[in-house]
Amino acid sequence: MTALPFPRGAAAVLLTLLAAGCAMPPAQPPRQAPVLPAGFSEAPAGVQALQPDWWNTFDAPELAVLIDEALAGSADLAIAAERVRQAELAVRSAGASLFPALSGGASTGERYSDPPGSGGSSAGSSGLSLSASYEIDLWGRLAAGVDSARASLAASRYDEQSARLSVTSAVANAYFQVLALRVRLAIAQENLAIAERVFKVVQARYDNGAASALDLSRQQTTVLSQRAAIEPLQVQQRQTLTALALLLGRAPQGFAVAGMPLDALSVPAVAPGLPSELLLRRPDLAAAEAALQAADANVAAARAALLPSIQLSGSAGLASTALLSLANPTFSLGLTGSIAQTLFDGGRLRNQVLTSESQRRVLVESYRAAIHAALKEVEDSLSSIARNRHQEQAQQAIRDEARRSLQLAELRYREGVDDLLSMLDAQRTLFSAQDSLAQQRLARLTSAVDLYKALGGGWMRPDS
Repeated sequence: MTALPFPRGAAAVLLTLLAAGCAMPPAQPPRQAPVLPAGFSEAPAGVQALQPDWWNTFDAPELAVLIDEALAGSADLAIAAERVRQAELAVRSAGASLFPALSGGASTGERYSDPPGSGGSSAGSSGLSLSASYEIDLWGRLAAGVDSARASLAASRYDEQSARLSVTSAVANAYFQVLALRVRLAIAQENLAIAERVFKVVQARYDNGAASALDLSRQQTTVLSQRAAIEPLQVQQRQTLTALALLLGRAPQGFAVAGMPLDALSVPAVAPGLPSELLLRRPDLAAAEAALQAADANVAAARAALLPSIQLSGSAGLASTALLSLANPTFSLGLTGSIAQTLFDGGRLRNQVLTSESQRRVLVESYRAAIHAALKEVEDSLSSIARNRHQEQAQQAIRDEARRSLQLAELRYREGVDDLLSMLDAQRTLFSAQDSLAQQRLARLTSAVDLYKALGGGWMRPDS
């Protein structure tokens, strides 16, 4: 078999195209690994490890049921799952470009002609054709597109895990807020009962001439203030319940939770681990890194687009001069190889490379900022947990002393030792201390949820 001669002119053109394509900007330097601290400033010692089902550590069985329902019915999670499916389809589409494209066709027809001065004639034709085309990915442009699609798929999967963590933490916070509002409502109603009881005492003393009209008016103001404080709490509780219903994927009408005593909940202490572990624990950081990998592949694809493209194409066919028949067909076969290089496009391809590199630099900075934000969230949550625990203990002592002061003030007022102002001050102090204690308990629970979320909720990167 003799080789076909390759024209010298064609070789010169090929070398010119390759030289033009290889004149590209220098490659991007590799990105530096982020510098992480050795440990967290306020990490507690001797605490439990982080678990994927972290909500069970609060010892709230109803919360576990609500979170299971949210994971099954949340619209946000359903949307995130569909985005993962779209990314999977994008990977398949990108991978299809690595394979040859085949197309086939069939035709048949009849043509009649009647030129002037001669009789008419008709001719029929039928044919089958098959063609194939394939781009040789010599520079890796198509492979880079596949890598970009795969990295985007990984990012969408990590985003789904981030959405899952956001939903579970939002359900926990909403549930705890409902319980706290119920406690605050019970406290407000108890305070109203106390104020009304004291008002009866003042009324009796006023009727007997032992109290002034000013004393009666002041206590009446306290009663009215306590009644006015109840309705906003009721509205806030209803709004929190409706928000919780939406997180579960349910209609808010008629939704309710059984609830449990707020002080019966456990406040877990979690080991935060090392700061470097956040890169493996936080799905949002994994998504940011995957997006950066996709940007790297996009830069490679844009740079490869500057190089010549090599196409192979072939065709085969059968044709005959009969209608709806391939009798005595004529067989044809063709094979073509081509190389193409953009010589002038006004800088479009080079600007695309520069744009891709700029987008990559943006994602590098975004990734670095996301790591710093994650470190801040963990540090803030650890600090809040420690402060809120101490403040709750102090607030419990304040509440106990305020209750004792009110009992003494009410007794002394009944006996006529003290005036009404002393008892009014004791009432206001107790009311405020009780409400603050409920809010402080909620703050402790919320800080624990925030820490779980900041640590990634027990998630670990699959390839770690």
